[in-house]
Amino acid sequence: MKKRFYLSLVILLVAGMLLSACGGVQQNSGASGNVLNVRVDGEPPNLDSAVSTDNISFNLLNAVMEGLTRLDKDNKPQLAMAESYTISPDKKTYTFKLRDAKWSDGRPVRAQDFEYGWKRALAPQTASQYAYILYPILNAEKYNTGKAKAEDVGVKALDDKTLQVKLEAPSPYFLGLTSFATYLPQRQDIVEKYGKQYAQEPNKMVYNGPFVLASWQHNESYTLKKNPNYWDKATVKLDGINFKIVKEVSSAINLYKTNGLDYVPRISQEFVDAYKSKPDFKPVTEATTVYLEFNMKKEKVLRNVKIRKAIQMGIDTNILAQNIAKEGKPATALVPPTLQGGNGKLFRDQAPGYVKFNKEEAKKLLAEGLKEEGLSQFPTMELLGDDTDVAKRCLQFIKEQLRTNLGINVNIRSVPFKERLQRSQDGNFQIVLSRWGADYDDAMTFLDLFLTGNAFNRGGYSNPKYDDLIKKAKMNPDFNQRLQQMVEAEKILIQDDAGIAPLYWRQRQNLERPNIKGLVHHPFGPDDDFKWATLNK
Repeated sequence: MKKRFYLSLVILLVAGMLLSACGGVQQNSGASGNVLNVRVDGEPPNLDSAVSTDNISFNLLNAVMEGLTRLDKDNKPQLAMAESYTISPDKKTYTFKLRDAKWSDGRPVRAQDFEYGWKRALAPQTASQYAYILYPILNAEKYNTGKAKAEDVGVKALDDKTLQVKLEAPSPYFLGLTSFATYLPQRQDIVEKYGKQYAQEPNKMVYNGPFVLASWQHNESYTLKKNPNYWDKATVKLDGINFKIVKEVSSAINLYKTNGLDYVPRISQEFVDAYKSKPDFKPVTEATTVYLEFNMKKEKVLRNVKIRKAIQMGIDTNILAQNIAKEGKPATALVPPTLQGGNGKLFRDQAPGYVKFNKEEAKKLLAEGLKEEGLSQFPTMELLGDDTDVAKRCLQFIKEQLRTNLGINVNIRSVPFKERLQRSQDGNFQIVLSRWGADYDDAMTFLDLFLTGNAFNRGGYSNPKYDDLIKKAKMNPDFNQRLQQMVEAEKILIQDDAGIAPLYWRQRQNLERPNIKGLVHHPFGPDDDFKWATLNK
């Protein structure tokens, strides 16, 4: 009997070891092995790169996919799927040579995968909100708006290894765009095989990046494993990454304290004092603007420029940024200070600020605006925003500022991030607390949002002079003239029209274990890059 007991015990131990080995990515292990545990504050809304629109999805895509280039630790585009490229003398034709690389199922990555993915994002039937980011490509806008055919678009696979891209005009930021999510390759056979289910589950897509998506417990967690078919797998040191969806910062901090998390992005200010003198605390420069957007399509009273200016001037953004949100500094305009102007200098260094708190002027403008609208009082409206800690505090502060400074009453509606995006997209809001993070290192990543008809121009702002300046800037090969056109356009949007109400420029404050090395943070595009990350013992 004793011999049989020991034999059974050995079998159980061996079975346990085998199960652990087959289980792949470790769970809830803290900083152990080569697996990183990371907090994320929401579910990735969509991993189909042709239609993805949010930074949670972009971060995940950046880990499991790769474009022609990848941003390095200095935020410069470095060769990735492309092994080399040439630019024509007129700077309008790029020819990329692809390296030998494979998808996660072993099939080669081909130039045709890029042509297909880009044209699929542009196809009118795809209805991609991000299609406009491909507009620097010749005839891309015409195809997207039904005025040209797919074969007219200036992207073409000359053979399996050669991708030719023709532009509408020279662009100071095109190469950086090739690292962005909408510029990722896609496999036509996989997209067509799964149809509407494509990229909805880990086994319904293929990967060409440093990691693959191994599991996905919706609204709870998702795990990545190192991609054995990645062309640069020798550089990737992590075996895997566990992403845990934790909405409340306080809960994430508790998990960090108990080794349930190794990396907590975006901690709020109340936790900064406890960590700011420790090596775990890492502030990260960001190019994100938080602002109020007015639904001018739906609400007549919000079409009155004096009323919009009153709201813009009636909120003390110094207090909001420094004492309430506690994650940035007050915004005086739309474009954040970290972005380039396209002429080798920072845009903000060459453009003035426009927004300044002025309670008395705000009251005066509101009274004039209401009189023009035939109203004695501003109607009660809904103020929409996210359900995170920071968003809730900001919403409450804005509500009180509008009430005490202007006599405007709003009802707060806090919803999950995914729902806020959907309601904004559907135009189902009156005033929304929104934000935009830069997609690439140029002021245009903010300014073309507010072109008439842009999918992210949720409130329906429209000014023909603004449109004209931005369209001219996009086609202008003289980058100094282009800068002046963008500066003038921003003045129209913010100062003259109060098309939105900028609130603050956000800065990330992260908790990161000191033994994590090589984790790269970007101010634009995806927030983080785990390709070079290691977990030292």
